[in-house]
Amino acid sequence: MGVSVSHSRTLGAGDRRVVGSHAPTPTEGPHREGLDAAVEIWELAAREACRDTLAQYTHSGDRYLLEEFAGAFCEDGVLEIRGAEPLQGRDAIMARFGGAPAAASAQEEAAQKRQTGGLRRIVRHNVTNIRFESIRPDEAMVASYFTVITEIGLDHMGRYRDRFVPVGERWLIAHRFVSTDWRSPETIFGGQ
Repeated sequence: MGVSVSHSRTLGAGDRRVVGSHAPTPTEGPHREGLDAAVEIWELAAREACRDTLAQYTHSGDRYLLEEFAGAFCEDGVLEIRGAEPLQGRDAIMARFGGAPAAASAQEEAAQKRQTGGLRRIVRHNVTNIRFESIRPDEAMVASYFTVITEIGLDHMGRYRDRFVPVGERWLIAHRFVSTDWRSPETIFGGQ
């Protein structure tokens, strides 16, 4: 059972709520503690901003656009990959993946393969089951699953645990914990 949105009520000026068609009954119960049928607009905007940042991370990472990839993090954001030392700051995050020279080289190699019809590297991160475990005006805790498809097929999969914070008009990753739960023996990512 989900809370459906009713468009039959006209909201008054300054009313910043989306009104559900009904409140949960005692037997239905809320999906999370304290949930009522009204969701404030800031929360909807925050959720969408977090989802946009998740997409920025995966799309730019797949295309090896490291500045955009690191830009999904706060300036002092942390990327923690299970089993490795946490990386703090955008520069450290970019350096982990080879920095600007490696990104430029990868982009050049891809362009050459496109021109010659050669086999190109394929990387597609898919993020699913995005769950907002808690959300406040100053922080959102988000859990999600990821699968990575490469030229070998399913390459690896796991979980992200993120803490987002608002930065200007955006919500950026303050801390990301990455747990790879399974990896193909043929992974193209080696021990990453």
